[in-house]
Amino acid sequence: MEVGSIEQVAFSVQVRLVADLARAQAYYRDVLGCEVTDWWAVRDDFALGFKLMQADRPEDVSPNRPGKGQSVPWDTYAYVDTHSELDALYRTLAERGARIIQTPSVTEADWGVWKEFAIADPDGYAIAFGSGKKE
Repeated sequence: MEVGSIEQVAFSVQVRLVADLARAQAYYRDVLGCEVTDWWAVRDDFALGFKLMQADRPEDVSPNRPGKGQSVPWDTYAYVDTHSELDALYRTLAERGARIIQTPSVTEADWGVWKEFAIADPDGYAIAFGSGKKE
């Protein structure tokens, strides 16, 4: 089969095993602004999507550990178009009570400026947001 001749993926969601499903659903709805159903927690037309599932045992909840050279681990990394939109998202999430685990930081490279921050959900899953366009 030729590459490109297969059907394209429309979107994907990440599966999260959570310690308390109702608590996780409330966080993803009230803090992240997701539409939450029994099946999904999504926002921005599935640009950010999760399947929240009740874990059988607390030890089954397993957020990522930091990678080599990484101080803040990421379980999800989402892109935002511009720095001003990223700043607005940061303010909104902070006002809604997000647990900030990385305040907005800037990294300069030869191609431009990258800006990012990260939050953690009640189970410790880290969701980072970043943008490469100043504006």
